[in-house]
Amino acid sequence: MSENAEKFDSWAIVELMGHRKLGGRVTEQVIAGAPLLRIDVPEVPEQPGFTQFYGPSSIYSLTPTSEEIARKFAAYRREQPVTPYELRALPAAAAAAHDDDNDDPY
Repeated sequence: MSENAEKFDSWAIVELMGHRKLGGRVTEQVIAGAPLLRIDVPEVPEQPGFTQFYGPSSIYSLTPTSEEIARKFAAYRREQPVTPYELRALPAAAAAAHDDDNDDPY
């Protein structure tokens, strides 16, 4: 890649393999030497914004659009970065014990 190569930076609707669609600000970012697509999904009513990174091979389609359209699409789709079934509930007793443990910096 040339030093003068233009970096992608645009509002867009991104379709990912696995049938997920996100609307937001899309840029390129290199992490650990690998180029990734960064998608900053804006905050919508009752849901905070979030950022996710995807490898180029996971992108099915990318449609540059206006900020207004990308924001409306994000509000319509209401995609979430992590869904409840992906997280294990922390038992209340373990959470309480962890709160009392001041020696553990994590």
